Amino acid sequence: MATTAPVHVHAAPQGFIRRYVFSLDHKVIGIQYYFLALAAVFVGMFLSLLMRIHLVWPTAQIPLFGEIKPETYLTLLTMHGTIMVFFVLTTAPQSGFGNYFLPIQIGAPDMAFPVLNMLSFWTTFVAFVVMIAAFFVAGGAPLHGWTGYAPLSAVPNSGPGEALGADLWIVSIAIFCIASLMGALNFITTVLDLRAKGMTMMRMPLTVWAWFITAILGLLAFGVLLSAGILLLMDRNLGTSFFVPGGLNFTGQLTVTPGGLSPSTTNFTHHGGSPLLWQHLFWFFGHPEVYIAILPGMGVASQLLSTFSRKPIFGYKAMVYAIMAIGILGFVVWGHHMFMSGMSPYSAFAFSIMTMCIGVPSAIKTFNWLGTLWHGRIRLQTPMLFAIGFVSLFVSGGLSGPFLAQPVLDIPLHDTYFVVGHFHLIMGVAAIFGIFAGTYYWFPKMFGRMMNERLGQIHFLITLLGTYAIFMPMHYLGLAGQTRRYSQFTEVAYQTKLVPLQTFMTYAALITIAAQFLFLINLFWSMRKGAKASDNPWESTTLEWSTATPPPHDNFGGQTPVVSHGPYEYSVPGAPRDFIMQTDPATTATH
Repeated sequence: MATTAPVHVHAAPQGFIRRYVFSLDHKVIGIQYYFLALAAVFVGMFLSLLMRIHLVWPTAQIPLFGEIKPETYLTLLTMHGTIMVFFVLTTAPQSGFGNYFLPIQIGAPDMAFPVLNMLSFWTTFVAFVVMIAAFFVAGGAPLHGWTGYAPLSAVPNSGPGEALGADLWIVSIAIFCIASLMGALNFITTVLDLRAKGMTMMRMPLTVWAWFITAILGLLAFGVLLSAGILLLMDRNLGTSFFVPGGLNFTGQLTVTPGGLSPSTTNFTHHGGSPLLWQHLFWFFGHPEVYIAILPGMGVASQLLSTFSRKPIFGYKAMVYAIMAIGILGFVVWGHHMFMSGMSPYSAFAFSIMTMCIGVPSAIKTFNWLGTLWHGRIRLQTPMLFAIGFVSLFVSGGLSGPFLAQPVLDIPLHDTYFVVGHFHLIMGVAAIFGIFAGTYYWFPKMFGRMMNERLGQIHFLITLLGTYAIFMPMHYLGLAGQTRRYSQFTEVAYQTKLVPLQTFMTYAALITIAAQFLFLINLFWSMRKGAKASDNPWESTTLEWSTATPPPHDNFGGQTPVVSHGPYEYSVPGAPRDFIMQTDPATTATH
């Protein structure tokens, strides 16, 4: 069912530049975001590989890099974490897939503000260029960690990379925040104002709900980080005292001399700043950022588990309310990152209780995913494999969360590999499995061809096994007391005994990274040589599968769909086929 569409919000693109570079089409912008994230993830993986090699062979001479020094290791750690969190986990699932498919899934011709959408991508691109530029300035990239803790990050002569490199790092994140705020406004307005006739809020796919709540989180969180970044730049360059304790004198900049870096003659005296203020501001953003990264993956997993089980999603409304609850509770638990800071035990108790509470909506989603799989007619195609892998990693990583939610356990575990294993499983790799699932699922609609199924299954198997081989041992290393952020373990006797496990993890990382080149080959080969895709190769029900492949400029060929059904009408008794499209006539029987 369809009706004549209103005039499109902008004309069809004319010329190469307007069509492929400065495009106003949400689909092109979504692809631009996706490939920006793809470039960023390979940069991030390369940095992690250098770190792994150094941990196991600290004196190794690496071609083009030589021997990695401890300060270089900290630089790799800082830039790996920053690039992966901001330019991969935030960019691909929300800005990439969300930009491409959210308007189509709600029956809209485009995003609400196409020009703002274009600006948000190019602002993100500039942020990425500025971040990479930090590697090439005097002193190199910063070493203060992806969390940028003050006063290390606030004092320009506190170490290598803490001069211009740290300024570029802060500026990059500030630019990224501006881009994310523009994107968040666009997502929220599009969902509220541009839904097709019949597309009520409770008929929206769970992917749309995830992108919508993620946009609200971004709107509230990135503004705080932007403000904190501006204050940090002022401390570094204008002599203000927001994050630097009183009585500390230091030079404002570093200059390059034949003998290396030396202080300039500009001196600042600070008066009573608080490093803990930076921690509060950063983690008030940082914990919602965990859900900004993972919520779109939850939406994709929900979509795929229903589609490939041929069953309606178990407890649709409960899933919606669970996403809302996660969004709300995500803003009141930031203090569990700061149990080590000496906060009041009463504050720690409150943050601990709220952290445990956020496990409830997460558990609801997990049980509903299992309920969807139960007695389903499961099709184990590559998108489904990655969706199941997402659930597996989310549960495995989440089980270690309650340990870190208790101050009495978090304090001894906080600076160990236990934390690294936890957040890589639940935030990092789980979100990336969501990205892979979305790629294999939506690739036919985006490019009109199918990805190679056999290569996809091999890619899944190696990646899943490799992920567990890398990150599960980290929990055991943490319990054994192996400290994170140390560049080598040969100087401490009890930590030296743990190096064989680090060696095993490094070999697993090498194999897992190699498997990602299989994905890359599959992706680009399939764009040109893959089998032609039909309009609905997965027999799905949502609106993107009711239009042409790839979708036309205005998404629905001059017509606006009329929605008559919910998004997950599978295996309906008495229906002529085992799925009912959202655009099928209202007379069709439903659950």
